Amino acid sequence: MRKILGILPLLAGLAATASAVPSDWPDKLIFSTVPTESSSNQTERFKNLVDYLTSRLGIPVQMISSSDYAGVITGMQFKHVDFAYFGPKSYSEASERAGAQCFVVEVDQDGMAGYHGLIITRKGSGIHSIAEAKGKVWAFTDPNSTSGTLVPTLHLVKDLKIDPATYFSKVIYSGSHEASMLAIKAGKVDIASTNDLDMLRGEGKMWNKDKDFDIVWTSPLIPGSPIAYRKDLPATLKNALQDAFVDYKDKDGLAMLKLSGYAPVADSVYDPVRAQIAFKREMDKK
Repeated sequence: MRKILGILPLLAGLAATASAVPSDWPDKLIFSTVPTESSSNQTERFKNLVDYLTSRLGIPVQMISSSDYAGVITGMQFKHVDFAYFGPKSYSEASERAGAQCFVVEVDQDGMAGYHGLIITRKGSGIHSIAEAKGKVWAFTDPNSTSGTLVPTLHLVKDLKIDPATYFSKVIYSGSHEASMLAIKAGKVDIASTNDLDMLRGEGKMWNKDKDFDIVWTSPLIPGSPIAYRKDLPATLKNALQDAFVDYKDKDGLAMLKLSGYAPVADSVYDPVRAQIAFKREMDKK
């Protein structure tokens, strides 16, 4: 009898949570992330946040992975994804194609809502500049990556007047920032584009940046990566999601993400990225 009495408050609490969930909310939420690293590493990194959101919202939050950036955009377009972690370029594409609406942005451990693109080579390779990389093998990450493709492409073509397809002996797409950095470390490619935040996330586990890499170029500040939901979600759910992310203060969970937290963000923050996308589209037509 004592055990039964002890369970009753717990059951009452669950029932109260269930009844507090608005009737127009879905039974569960699907969260996806663009593949900046391996699926297992991303699942581990976001687990604390996903568990927190499930508890905070009162409905299950399921995280799914995609093999490429386009898969996350398409998933949201066809309502298989409710909210997602995007890069600035993939968000801009998702807002255009899938009705994505950003609501919070990552804030790094220094309190900055942005990051820098990097071009890197392997320590000891003898390649310390783009000029010394001529005829070498270059790795972008994904066609929809901001720091892994868009920003370095514009730097090469617009600033340096270089056509990557002819300047390098081979140009590949590695699929993720983690894959590009591991390929550089292993000597499988000679030069690659990535960013400082994803480099930090693998520091001490996948590589040692000071021992493994030379940084040959650093971009101007790029707007931070946003979390975005589908525009057709209930307004109360949208508000609840934004409040939940802004209130997320778990030290261990944020340490896993290499962040200090999340802050509200306006769609207009990504207009400069849209301008870069438009420039590249015009460039590709020539």
